[in-house]
Amino acid sequence: MFSSTYTSNAATTLPALSLQGNTRVTIGDENRPIGLSSRRYAQASKSDATLRAYGAALRSFEAWCKGFDLVALPAEISTVADFLSAEADNGLSVSTIAQKAAAIRWAHKTAGLPSPTEAEAVQNVMRGIRRSVGVAPRQKAPATAECILTILAHVPATTLVGKRDRALLLLGFAGAFRRSEIASLMVEDLAFGENGVDVTIRKSKTDQEGRGQAVAIPHGVHLKPVEALQAWLAASGIKSGPVYRAVSRGDKMGREAITGHTVANVVKRYAGKAGLAVADFSGHSLRAGFVTSAADRGADLNRIMDVSRHVDPRTVRTYIRRADRYKDHAGSSFL
Repeated sequence: MFSSTYTSNAATTLPALSLQGNTRVTIGDENRPIGLSSRRYAQASKSDATLRAYGAALRSFEAWCKGFDLVALPAEISTVADFLSAEADNGLSVSTIAQKAAAIRWAHKTAGLPSPTEAEAVQNVMRGIRRSVGVAPRQKAPATAECILTILAHVPATTLVGKRDRALLLLGFAGAFRRSEIASLMVEDLAFGENGVDVTIRKSKTDQEGRGQAVAIPHGVHLKPVEALQAWLAASGIKSGPVYRAVSRGDKMGREAITGHTVANVVKRYAGKAGLAVADFSGHSLRAGFVTSAADRGADLNRIMDVSRHVDPRTVRTYIRRADRYKDHAGSSFL
């Protein structure tokens, strides 16, 4: 299966390209010096998060195939169609099933094999799943400016972990940052100035090649995100390296950067302390909260995108429509 070496239709033996866990696919020729580099760069074509997701998807596909004594790579068209159908029957969301199909496609393409996911039979199954299961995602609650103020009332102001979490929440909100961007932020990415701080995001979901994107964070009057960030850096003594680090009991700080999961957990923990529905919040709530708050206050679409760095304005307009849904309502004159 995915944990061993495969032979292509041209009978060329291919070495394994390791993903997360024991999952492997194949690429290159291990007898050539370029082999190791080509495998490394092939992995770099996808983000770490995508590789982890693909690894999990491929392991589940392999396990399913073993249960029916089927071959996972190269997989038959009927095998993939039946697998995706089974996942839909098990209650998985359309987005999760589509991601598994993408992982199967990637594994085959990387191994130099035609992908069964491109067959009309598999495409028809996916269309049927979308129509039957539905594709509307459950939107997480945006942590708006008002929500952030409520949450901050429950964040300790004097402890080291409290200062970290306050700076994390406020900077994450003020920069409309993704949780991975918050977690990977380095002190070297911060440039403090008279008007606030310029934050350089070295790599993000919409900048996989690492060209870098700069976000201006003003000092602010109400939430004061820059002040919270400076307070955390001063209290922690961090001069270089990761901005946000693990803090254990007793306010003992580690050296390693936190993960995106930590960001999500911080948002959920304080949402719960504030009496909000924890299940409605996630790491994305900070990003969604900024865009929603800006839209609710009539900020220009382009200016919002300057901060959020959305590529498609239609995504931002979704937040604007949500914020404006009661403004100038068609039925306001007679309801």
